[in-house]
Amino acid sequence: MRFLVVDDSATMRRIIKNQLKLLGFHEVVEAEDAQAALATLESDFIDFLITDWAMPRMSGLSLVQRIRATRAGAKLPILMVTAIGKRRSAWPPRPGSTRTSSSPSSTRR
Repeated sequence: MRFLVVDDSATMRRIIKNQLKLLGFHEVVEAEDAQAALATLESDFIDFLITDWAMPRMSGLSLVQRIRATRAGAKLPILMVTAIGKRRSAWPPRPGSTRTSSSPSSTRR
């Protein structure tokens, strides 16, 4: 399975990439913003997208909406993460919707 991790923070991309590797997923592509992610999706085969919610220039939500508007992106599994604590989604979960999660570094132990 090939993952695309999108986050403006190199540290968060590394944390997510390392967690995926611990789970046995070694094919991970990184993008530092939504524009780079869109370019990667056009040129590379991606099975699963993990994106930050709050990014400069184009938010993760806008990225997801652009992806979902395409035929190829309509069924792409997407997980949105945020380091902004517990956020109530403005996009309520419903069948076929994208799910959100706090970033790995924002969990309390």
